[in-house]
Amino acid sequence: MALLQISEPGQTQAPHEHRLAVGIDLGTTNSLVATVRSGMAETLPDAQGRHLLPSVVHYRQDDAPLVGVEAQEKASQDPLNTIASVKRLMGRGLHDVKSVGSRLPYDFIEETETAKGMVKIRTAAGALSPVQISADILHALRDRARTSLGGDLTGVVITVPAYFDDAQRQATKDAAKLAGLQVLRLLNEPTAAAVAYGLDKAAEGIFAIYDLGGGTFDISILRLQRGVFEVMATAGDSALGGDDMDRVIAQWIMQQAGIAEDAEHKHIRQLLSIARAAKETLTDHDTAAMQLQFDNGQHWQGQLSRAQFDELIDPLVQKTLMPCRRALRDAGLSIADIREVVMVGGSTRVLRVRAKVAEFFQRKPHVDIDPDKVVAIGAAIQADILAGNKPDSDMLLLDVTPLSLGLETMGGLVEKVIPRNTTIPVAKAQDFTTFKDGQTAMAIHVVQGERELVTDCRSLARFELRGIPPMVAGAARIRVTFQVDADGLLSVSAQEQTTGAYSEITVKPSYGLGDKDIETMLREAMENASNDAARRTLREQQVEADRVVNALKAALKADGKHLLKRREFETINARLDKLLHLMRGTNPQAIKAAVEELEQTTRDFAARRMDKAIQKAMQGKTVKELDAEIEQN
Repeated sequence: MALLQISEPGQTQAPHEHRLAVGIDLGTTNSLVATVRSGMAETLPDAQGRHLLPSVVHYRQDDAPLVGVEAQEKASQDPLNTIASVKRLMGRGLHDVKSVGSRLPYDFIEETETAKGMVKIRTAAGALSPVQISADILHALRDRARTSLGGDLTGVVITVPAYFDDAQRQATKDAAKLAGLQVLRLLNEPTAAAVAYGLDKAAEGIFAIYDLGGGTFDISILRLQRGVFEVMATAGDSALGGDDMDRVIAQWIMQQAGIAEDAEHKHIRQLLSIARAAKETLTDHDTAAMQLQFDNGQHWQGQLSRAQFDELIDPLVQKTLMPCRRALRDAGLSIADIREVVMVGGSTRVLRVRAKVAEFFQRKPHVDIDPDKVVAIGAAIQADILAGNKPDSDMLLLDVTPLSLGLETMGGLVEKVIPRNTTIPVAKAQDFTTFKDGQTAMAIHVVQGERELVTDCRSLARFELRGIPPMVAGAARIRVTFQVDADGLLSVSAQEQTTGAYSEITVKPSYGLGDKDIETMLREAMENASNDAARRTLREQQVEADRVVNALKAALKADGKHLLKRREFETINARLDKLLHLMRGTNPQAIKAAVEELEQTTRDFAARRMDKAIQKAMQGKTVKELDAEIEQN
């Protein structure tokens, strides 16, 4: 008999072979790919020795797209077909993109009622989504890795901002799949940076990772304990970064040069390019000379001092400090609890940023590793472990959920199953029951947010559980399980415990929730905490009252005429009318008192109904038969 060779899923049949895995930093401004060779993590260059790949794609009608430097050179000539900073559009709808308020020189396709979803851009190559554009960038990085490593890739780890929501994470995975990559894991960028800095080998403690890139900002509070990295809290803004600094400089130039706000797309791109060069110059010099020459003959030249630059960007730097305060508060920490601060992202080269961060955290931050490369290097180290090249590695990375996950219960209330900042991967189950007698199905509504009422939270998914055996209200037991995987993606299942009836859904995120939405939801939850608690108490009392009213009406319809005297019937109805009137009000204590009063009034009626049911069950049976039934039960 022939023997079958068995290998673990995702592993080769020759476990001693080194598996080719890479880490990818899919950045807003630049992207990189890195790998571990001979025990050292390094970023991979292209044929010209360039490590950074500008996250820019230029589309042509009858030819393959240009990616990187070649595409960047086309930006001012053909801005409508040259897409940059596409990461900001990942998982966003057109309404969300327009609400960002930044000037985006693209031809967006208007949504229709039948074609809502992620935004699309009209290009010479057709209508393209951010997923397709990101896939072209990933494809270029994949080809670079294959050329450098001389073989096919086992898998990749792709980094994302810690504050990316479900829609943005799913969009990133879709782009990787479209580029022909197997994603081993999505890894939060600050966590990747911590790995690259070797904090896993440092003494135990709490670290702050300040990550300011071209288009996104993240702050993560990490705790290292016994070799385990745990993200205690995250905050940030997925629409804030170095690009915004370029824009404020460009606006300053427009004011100085007298350029109209509705300038042509190619002029805006030219302005942004000059602004970026000035920003980079001011890292090492006190002034930056600028010169502007348009096709229409308009000419301007001037200079920007570092003091002027600092004044222009100060509001943006301050915007990064607000999430820092929130992350510390969420983690229950003070600035004194932070052991070290690590700076990540190309925009942390700006001296004003470093000074303000040092002032906020009251200590000098670490800036010794190239801020552009650090995230990709951390991702490569993690990819090397997940590919099985370091099976004995004891480093463990734990991320957290940015917002609470739960479901809708009667009265439009939210029952939180997984609270925000819960370490993932995680699975939690909770039992629920039916509201009405004979209920054979249950609609399950999955929501995300911090508020107490469904109307104030975000709807994620709906599905139904059918096949529940008809029972009296409250008798059925439905176990609902929430499971969030290591990439932060959610699946929900429901099972009736007596019959085994089962239903599940993998949450396919509706693209559109941005980081500003998350920040708004958290702020509103804190501002409305006391009001929400009062509204929840009211709705809970209304739901309980509704249950009592429905049960009483059914009992009166069945036995009211036979078991109640006229005066008793009138008294119960009067109490019932009083409760119905109070249920329309806003006083939960009054509703609770009215429910107790009605239950007291109907106690004798309930006892008579119980006696009637017992007599009916005993009718026509001997004592011996009744004893046998009791023993069976």
